[in-house]
Amino acid sequence: MTSAMHQSTVQGSSNDEATLQQQAISKTAWRLLPLLTLAFVFNYIDRTSVGFAALTMNADLGLTATEFGWGAGILFAGYCLLEVPSNLMLYRVGARRWLARIMITWGLAAAATALAVGPKSFYLARFALGVAEAGFFPGVTFYLACWFPAKYRTRMLAIFMVGVPVSSILSGPLSGLLLGLNGVWGIAGWKWMFVLQGLPACIIGVVVLKMLRDDPSEATWLTAAQRNALINLLASERREREKKDLLGALRDPRVLILTVIQFGFVLGSYGIGIWLPTILKSHGLSVGAISFVSAAPYVFATVAMILWAKRVDRKGRKIVNLMIACLLGAVGMVCAAVTHEFLPALAGITIAIVGATTARALFWSIPTRFLTGAAAAGGLAFINSVGTFGGFAGPFMMGWLKDQTGSFSMGMLGMAGMLVLSTVLTGVLRIMVKDE
Repeated sequence: MTSAMHQSTVQGSSNDEATLQQQAISKTAWRLLPLLTLAFVFNYIDRTSVGFAALTMNADLGLTATEFGWGAGILFAGYCLLEVPSNLMLYRVGARRWLARIMITWGLAAAATALAVGPKSFYLARFALGVAEAGFFPGVTFYLACWFPAKYRTRMLAIFMVGVPVSSILSGPLSGLLLGLNGVWGIAGWKWMFVLQGLPACIIGVVVLKMLRDDPSEATWLTAAQRNALINLLASERREREKKDLLGALRDPRVLILTVIQFGFVLGSYGIGIWLPTILKSHGLSVGAISFVSAAPYVFATVAMILWAKRVDRKGRKIVNLMIACLLGAVGMVCAAVTHEFLPALAGITIAIVGATTARALFWSIPTRFLTGAAAAGGLAFINSVGTFGGFAGPFMMGWLKDQTGSFSMGMLGMAGMLVLSTVLTGVLRIMVKDE
């Protein structure tokens, strides 16, 4: 009787702890994710809306396809140079203050792109934008890993990364509307677009400073019992061959492989994303039609990414699914490259965007399995800084090959090749990481 009562008490205590954990996770997700996802929406809009600006800006500034590709991509030079220092500073001063600083300065830099008067000033504005926003994405990845255990992390990262396809869904109609302000107060439409899409980031930065907290022990939206349950859950997490210092992270071959994998799918994602409005224009679409048609692939990508991430959190096998996503992106690029008909080309582009977008969400749940503390802050930033250089290589490669060949097909095939490389390296990573 006594033994049965003791077992019942233990079971009840276990159920109470699990309930507190679920409540803490749910309340924390609702507190953090809507704000961070909204910030990511404007982060991606400020990076990629330059593709819509190009529809009229290139003629005003006298930019060739190569010069535009260089300017669109040079953002990532500034971004990559300061990524690791920025994330180490975040680790030192706290995520709340540093993420707010990033958002406010990138909003101002994005708005300042309206001051460009030629190729050189355009390059300078884009480089400054990269410097200002350096550290945002890996900073948020590190921050979410401090709040959510591994079994929830893919789902939470996927919700955050909904900002990528949602920004692309909104960017087209919003940019088209703002381009329509051309001539108001004597200001070009593309200048209005940069200013009015950049300043919301400053406002969000101020809200972040007010609403976020640096770690679960400071979570005022949780009860004391819920805070303790979340802290205990995070402390009990097992990590494979854990790395806690930055030097150890940089010597880890898994980190180096992950860097190249990300380079491949980021190259494909930005290469197609920034040039998509111009590709659609080559099929004879008007500016108004482009602003809506360009959103369609990202609607499919949003739904696919959420459903895929949810399934992976439930079933596991993150690395295998990352490999499938990269391969899907490569197949879509090839399909888009080999056809000149509008609808088949759009279908190929959609498949490519679904693959590359889903790869992002699956990818960032992997390195936090073996990186913690300063190693996570610096290691995630290193992976992202080198990998994100694909954001420069993709747009520049597309522009240069367009000038050389007169079409976008070779650029798409080049991006497909990089996605195949990411697929192969993901297979290598699967061999190295035994616990799937």
